[in-house]
Amino acid sequence: MNRKYIIAAGLGCALLLLLAGAAIIAVFVPLQVFRSAESGVRQERVVQVTTEVTVPVATTAPGFVETQEAVPTLEPETTAAPTPAAASLPANLALTELYAELNPGVVNVQVFITQGLGGQGAGSGFILDEEGHIITNNHVVADADDVTVIFYNGFESHAEVIGLDDDSDLAVLRVDEMAEGAFPLPLGDSDEVEAGEWVIAIGNPFSLGGSITLGIVSAVGRSIPSGVTPFSIPQAIQTDAAINPGNSGGPLLDLNGRIIGVNAQIRTTAGVAANSGVGFAVPVNVVRRIAPALIAQGRYEWPWLGVNNPASVNLLLQQANGLETQQGVYIHQVVPGGPADRAGLQGSTDVTLVNGLEIPTGGDVILEVDGERLESLDELLSAIAFRDPGDDMQLTVLRDGRQEQLTVTLDARPQEFDQLGQP
Repeated sequence: MNRKYIIAAGLGCALLLLLAGAAIIAVFVPLQVFRSAESGVRQERVVQVTTEVTVPVATTAPGFVETQEAVPTLEPETTAAPTPAAASLPANLALTELYAELNPGVVNVQVFITQGLGGQGAGSGFILDEEGHIITNNHVVADADDVTVIFYNGFESHAEVIGLDDDSDLAVLRVDEMAEGAFPLPLGDSDEVEAGEWVIAIGNPFSLGGSITLGIVSAVGRSIPSGVTPFSIPQAIQTDAAINPGNSGGPLLDLNGRIIGVNAQIRTTAGVAANSGVGFAVPVNVVRRIAPALIAQGRYEWPWLGVNNPASVNLLLQQANGLETQQGVYIHQVVPGGPADRAGLQGSTDVTLVNGLEIPTGGDVILEVDGERLESLDELLSAIAFRDPGDDMQLTVLRDGRQEQLTVTLDARPQEFDQLGQP
């Protein structure tokens, strides 16, 4: 809960802000309620994750490679949800029925800390399977010495943390006993989610368990900071459904009752830790990939490209590098010995002044991945994230006005890092 990664990039961070054209400063706030043992007063646990930049960064350790056993992924639920609802704005009765059907699959997560001053925190979660596995956020339970899960009917059970993943902010718990009437919720397909769809969030805001809110999907395909490591979470779902501290780890569901995401963060101005109408959920397709590995081995191995500070091509980069369009992802630095370096990808060689700003030049621009046109950094992050270490990627890059084809074999993400970068 009190873990955070402070990105202190100095000039590099300033460069990223210039490339991103950032005009405001915002923070992404993990959503957890924290009660201090010393004061006994519940407080909002606010962790400033990062200032707003369009180019997320990640740290790397060149040549660091690990292997991961093959584990199954969770397939989307193909059967009908308990209470299907209309795609248009539902009547109050429909929401009432939907809530009654879904709430038994949602839990409150209470964490207890004995180290230091001690204390306790509160988050949310949902039942993944009949074996008692619970999905929640990493930042809810990462520092916990003891975890209790409270079910919809008030029944409490001790829970064990069996897997954590800092990079996705996901965790898997296993309860000793399930409450009578509690059941797993069906998983949807976050790739099918579109902006404008109605969604509901059920969780434990401010320790008020069993709370439901209604909103829409504001946007899809966002990249958000993990909050612990400097790697980004791809394909996040943005929603205006009210999400507050304590909602962390709870489900974001469509009106067919299928989970499309795990509520994790809100974006707000510094010092404010309540619903701003801009919330983010980890997409359920990330959960589907990661949860089986956390259950089987306690950890997940992400793929890694090995480049530092890539950026979507914007007007400044276009002008500085003499590019015809603003398509693709500019490569600023390549990690020595990493997958991109071995494949021959090249970073910046110089800088040039544009409107008085020093803009990097000479780096490759990735135009396509496996023959698919690449428009932005978010798309590159997603293309990498949904692969496995050892997979090959065919890159079409623009170098000195000519297109070249490169094959990159992805490594596992390093667990130790000593420089700024991005997968």
